[in-house]
Amino acid sequence: MADKNNEKQFSRRDFLKTTGAATGGIIGGSLLGGLVGFRMDGSNAPADEAPTDTASETESGGEESVEARTFFSRSEDFRTLAAAVERIYPEDDNGPGAVALGVPYFIDRQLYGFWGSNSNDYKKGPFDPSRTSTHGLQERMNRGEIFLAGVRKLQEISLDEHTEEFPALDGGQQDDILRQFEAGEVEIKGTSSSTFFSLLRRTTIEGVYADPAYGGNKDMQGWEMIKYPGPRMGWMEEIESEEFQELEPKSLRAYQGGGV
Repeated sequence: MADKNNEKQFSRRDFLKTTGAATGGIIGGSLLGGLVGFRMDGSNAPADEAPTDTASETESGGEESVEARTFFSRSEDFRTLAAAVERIYPEDDNGPGAVALGVPYFIDRQLYGFWGSNSNDYKKGPFDPSRTSTHGLQERMNRGEIFLAGVRKLQEISLDEHTEEFPALDGGQQDDILRQFEAGEVEIKGTSSSTFFSLLRRTTIEGVYADPAYGGNKDMQGWEMIKYPGPRMGWMEEIESEEFQELEPKSLRAYQGGGV
């Protein structure tokens, strides 16, 4: 119990200082419980038994969209991804962690699109992964392939070292494996483990703070934690005020929803 309490004292502010929002090491946070069968609606039903309906009725009589994977076809890959991002951005006293904020689905959606396939990037050789840190991605593999290879290697290392799947390990064991990836100590065919870890960390933070229209930052809770009001079309009502204005956040959906 003492170790868990010490982990929770590592605040969100400390996390951002440590990572610089893009660089630095991983941290230990609260343990990720109930991940097997993880679903964003908060239920404990196994992912493979999730309902096929694309929407569900809310108390107000409207419809609420149900999250679904578009890139990760294997549930075990997605559960491993979810466990990893929760270690990078864990729940603490300041607010929810990556899983509750929908970050796994944010990453899944990004990998399914042009970003995941590198369709807007120059993709011809020469390929030199050793120059990645200063010249961008130099691998033959695209981001989607790097993520799949990295997530499956997380699972492989977990089974080799602990004879358990990565989501089933305790937080300290998961952190130890992630640190091996961060240091580039794990061999991944076609890329480096440090490249995978860098992508994983960056997209985790992006999923926490991006506009909810892109799939993460569920209910704008990421913005609420840092008091960011979201995109605004204008400030005419606030610009003349002599007092500090604290505004409720608004997503792009407030302006681009189309009223349907």
